[in-house]
Amino acid sequence: MSDCATYSAPEPVFAEPWHAQVFAVTVALNEAGRFDWPDWADRFSQTLKRHGLDRDLDGGDDYFHAWLETLELLLNDLGAAIPAEVIQYRNAWEEAYLTTPHGQPVHLTASK
Repeated sequence: MSDCATYSAPEPVFAEPWHAQVFAVTVALNEAGRFDWPDWADRFSQTLKRHGLDRDLDGGDDYFHAWLETLELLLNDLGAAIPAEVIQYRNAWEEAYLTTPHGQPVHLTASK
């Protein structure tokens, strides 16, 4: 009788911290039942085609910008992330991290 080794997929390696974060948020939302993975995969494929990214991608910024765009559009369609609010938070985050001294935690102020 031979021993069967259990195969587990390798952990993904990300070039940038935000790549890992947007990936983790997407997986967490799926695991929380916010959307079905086949729907996500179809939407992501459409985003890649829309941007002409039909070549092999290496997981760089172009891939994860498309990933983020897909997530934002999906959450908008679900009524969970209104585009104007996404832009507002994105701008607030940019202002916060640009004005935070290096090494200090970034804090967002309450929106008005």
